[in-house]
Amino acid sequence: MAEDYYPWGGEFTACSPNGCVAVVLLNIQYTPPESVAIYGRLKTENIGIEKIVANTISNPYIRFLVICGDDIRGHRSGSSLLALHKNGIDSNHRIIDAPGAIPYIENLKEDAIKRFQDQLNIVDLLGEKEKEKIDKIIADCTRKSSSSYGEPYIAIRIKPETTVSLTDKRALHSKIIIDYMGNVRKRGE
Repeated sequence: MAEDYYPWGGEFTACSPNGCVAVVLLNIQYTPPESVAIYGRLKTENIGIEKIVANTISNPYIRFLVICGDDIRGHRSGSSLLALHKNGIDSNHRIIDAPGAIPYIENLKEDAIKRFQDQLNIVDLLGEKEKEKIDKIIADCTRKSSSSYGEPYIAIRIKPETTVSLTDKRALHSKIIIDYMGNVRKRGE
């Protein structure tokens, strides 16, 4: 089921497929309860945010996005995610009023961002690191759960033709290909 709902991949843990809460972890050591739909770390204010948007809107049961922990210095990815939900993007695909260094959304269409804004209620716990408080808020969201948002929205990633291939026969990793998103795969996959 996780493959059906979360087509963009990334470093996350899928829990309850019908859970209504997704949790974004910034600088925090915390494991959410199994009742959440999905949780994972956010590091960057561009590709990391794109993956969160694409994966959360693909599961229509997710209605709350809890953002917790201390913001990432320099990237300010948590604050940039809040700005995206509140303000959207400008004509250059820059997140409006985002404090991050490079807050550009280049692989999502505007309707995917609009769906993100409409489908999800943001719970801003930026700076909060206390497990009991975060667990209580997640439980409150679960109790307030509204129904499914409708059909899943699958945001198609634009795939440039750029890949890096290590082809030197003397190289230890000569059969590895790295695509533009940094995904590593073996030649022939």
